[in-house]
Parts: sequence; structure tokens; C-alpha cells
Amino acid sequence: MMNWGASNTSGWGILGLNLFSQWANDSEIAPQMGYALGNESFQFVDPLRLRHISNAIVASNEYLDSLGGRFGPEVILPVTTIDPLGNGFDPSPVHGRRNIGRCIFESTNFPQLDTKLGKYDALVCGSNWNAELLRAQTDLDVTVILEGVDPSLFCPGPKSGLLDPDRFYIFSGGKVEFRKGQDLVLLAFREFSRTHPDACLVTAWHSPWPDLAAGFKGYLDAPLGLDGSGRLDIKQWAVDNGIDPSCFIEIMLIPNPLMPTILREMDVVLQPSRAEACTNLPVKEAMGCGIPAIVSDNTGMKDLITGDNCVVLHRQDPIPDGKIWGYQGWGESSVDEIVEALEMLYSDPQRRRKIGRTASEWVHANRTWQRHAAELKKFALALE
Repeated sequence: MMNWGASNTSGWGILGLNLFSQWANDSEIAPQMGYALGNESFQFVDPLRLRHISNAIVASNEYLDSLGGRFGPEVILPVTTIDPLGNGFDPSPVHGRRNIGRCIFESTNFPQLDTKLGKYDALVCGSNWNAELLRAQTDLDVTVILEGVDPSLFCPGPKSGLLDPDRFYIFSGGKVEFRKGQDLVLLAFREFSRTHPDACLVTAWHSPWPDLAAGFKGYLDAPLGLDGSGRLDIKQWAVDNGIDPSCFIEIMLIPNPLMPTILREMDVVLQPSRAEACTNLPVKEAMGCGIPAIVSDNTGMKDLITGDNCVVLHRQDPIPDGKIWGYQGWGESSVDEIVEALEMLYSDPQRRRKIGRTASEWVHANRTWQRHAAELKKFALALE
């Protein structure tokens, strides 16, 4: 049992949906989700794929119904369970025959870790950075299984021809928060666009949890606010911080299968994250589409960098630990270095194409959900 939900609108949801789909007709493993699977779980999943996994959806929901909410140490389910463990490592009340903790965390403070990890037989991480930190804190087995993309969706293709071909489109994705570095994106774009009025910043920064991002400003002068509908007012935030509104496109929260058609319109993706527990889904998806990426050389991002498959932001200043969060391994990218990277890619279309081609080939060979599911299945079955 994967003890979280499946959807096309969040990182954990996309992970669950793709694992469930890969295992749906596997004779050796029966996928079950910890939350009911309804129509909202499969937004924009095509009918052929839905038909392929329909029996597994019914079986998962029926099994969940049969449990009737009976969870706790006194109820041991006859299945292997995988818990989603984020910052804080709070375990779920679900206990299986074998228990795996899937650890995806950014804070490097580990309060009461031994107690919280007591029920687990093994741990899985989505980056070597997370794994190394945990191995220093626990004697449990820690395995790295890197996440992927769907190469049938995130693959190179032609532009639509509908956007202005004389503009230079820069994409940035991920929910707004300090670690994602949206403030650095806006600062760098503001500087870059002063000498390149044809540049256009395209952002997909919305999430299902707008209240968590409201008020963020980082190094910017103006904080992010909400509009009259309670959604993040991303475009106004950009304008308030000196971005020409004619040079900014705000993408609202959309199902993941729609992202490839947006990414293939882009010239470059910019993700100066201060920390990534995994390897940054928007970057992998853009790379899969053949779009050159500018990325920070820190934390989980290091598992994406080969030297020629992206443009690396090498300067990474350390970030002091806070009162609650620890920032070991986090990095602060230089706005000047970001601008230099944008300038290099802007002035050299041939290099952009070469980096994008290398990136796509690398992602399709090394970072797919099919490969991820196969590795996790092998790992889980070995615990039986």
C-alpha cells in the first residue's frame, strides 16, 4: 500500500499515479493507494491508459473500503506499506507486514528520529543528498531510487507556432517557497530583461496550497499576495517587483499531462533551487522535452547533473541554520551567475539545441517512471 493519494497536480500525487499505473497489471505486485481513487485522481489521463488500469483502480478502492479505517499497531495489514515521510518524519498509523519509509525532506534537523522511524524495516530516498544525511542518523537500511518522468509525454517535439517566434521564453516551475528560489528567478529576469526586451518569463508557480506561499518575498521588495478568489496573484507579484507585465506569463494550476505542450514552447528552463529533496520534477520534465535547463549545483539537484546535460550554477553560498529548520547542503545561487547563464543561452541557439538534445537523451535513458517502478518493486519484494 502506498499510503498517499494519486493525482496530476502535486509531486506526491504524480509519483503515486505513475507508480500505480506502472504496477496496475503486474502479476507480481498489486498496487493499492492509501486514499480512494476518484475522477479527480485522473484528470487528463487518456482513455486508453484509464482502461489499462481500471481493474486495479476498483481493486484498490475495494481493499481500502474493506479496512473500514481500522489502522494502528494492533492491526497488521497483510501487505507491504510505503509511508510518505517529509520534514518531521511523522509516521502514519498504518502498519503492514513490512513497512518502508519513503523519505523526502529538505530540513536537516532530525528531532526524535529513532522514535519516529521505529516501525520501518527500510527507508527509500529520492536523492543521494537525503540518503547520506539519513545514513549518518540511523542504522536502518537506506536505499536511493531516483524518480523519473513519462517519456511518452515529456519528449521533444515542434513548437505550435502560435507564440511570437521573436521572443525568448524562459520557464520556471514549482510551488512558491523559499527553497525553490522564485525570488532569485524574478531578480535575475528583471536584470536580464533590461537589455533583452524580447525575453518573456513563463511561470508555473501555483499549487493546491496557496496560503502556504502567501507573504513570501525572499530578497524581493514586495511580498506575494492573494487575489480576490484566494489564489496566488503571481503576475501582480512580478509587476510589484519591477517586471514588465508584457514580459510575463502566469500559468495557473493545470494537470501534469498538459505541461509538455507548454514546455516545448520554451527556450530555456530556470530552476535556481536552494534545495531539492529529489531531483526537481519540472527540470526533469523540461529536460525530457529537450529544453536546456539552468540548475543549482546543490542537494538533490546533483543527481541530475552530468556536466553536459544542463547549465550548472556553480556558486552556492551556504545558508545558516534557522531556529526550526536545518539547511545543511543547501545553496544560494548567484543572481549574477544566473544572468550570465541566460545571456550565454540567449546568444547561442546552437548550444541551446545541443544541451537540450543531450538532456532529453539522458533523461529518457536514466530517469523514467518505468525504471523507477521496476527498481522500487524489486526493493519491496526483497523485503518479503
